[in-house]
Amino acid sequence: MNRGIVSKKAIMIGVALLVVGSVPSIIEWKSPTALIPAFLGLLLAGFGVAADQKPAMSHHFMHGAAMVALLGVLGSAGSFLARRPSPASWAGASQLLSVVLCGVFLFWAIQSFKAARLAREAKQA
Repeated sequence: MNRGIVSKKAIMIGVALLVVGSVPSIIEWKSPTALIPAFLGLLLAGFGVAADQKPAMSHHFMHGAAMVALLGVLGSAGSFLARRPSPASWAGASQLLSVVLCGVFLFWAIQSFKAARLAREAKQA
C-alpha cells in the first residue's frame, strides 16, 4: 500500500471524524469536549492533504497522522471506559465511532509502514 493511498484514507477518515464530532454537538450541545473527534478529524485530514501536497515529506506527515490516530484510540477508549455512557447516547456513539475510525486508520498506516520497510529491504538486497 503506497503512501498516496494512505493519505487519501487519512482525508477520508478525517472527514468522517469531523462529522462524528460536529453532528452530535449541533444536535445536542453539552460540552466543548464533544468536538474532540472533529479536532482529530481536522488533524488527520490536514496531514493527508499535506502528504499529497509535499510527496517528499509524506512519510513524516503519515507518521504524524498515525500518532493522531493512536491518541484518538487511546483517548476515546479511555473516556468511554471511564464514563461508561450508553452507546445509544450521542456521547457514547461518538466515542465508539472515534475509537473505530481511528483504529481502522491506525491499522492501515501500520500496514503501509510495514510494506514500505519490506520494499526498502528488498531494494537493498
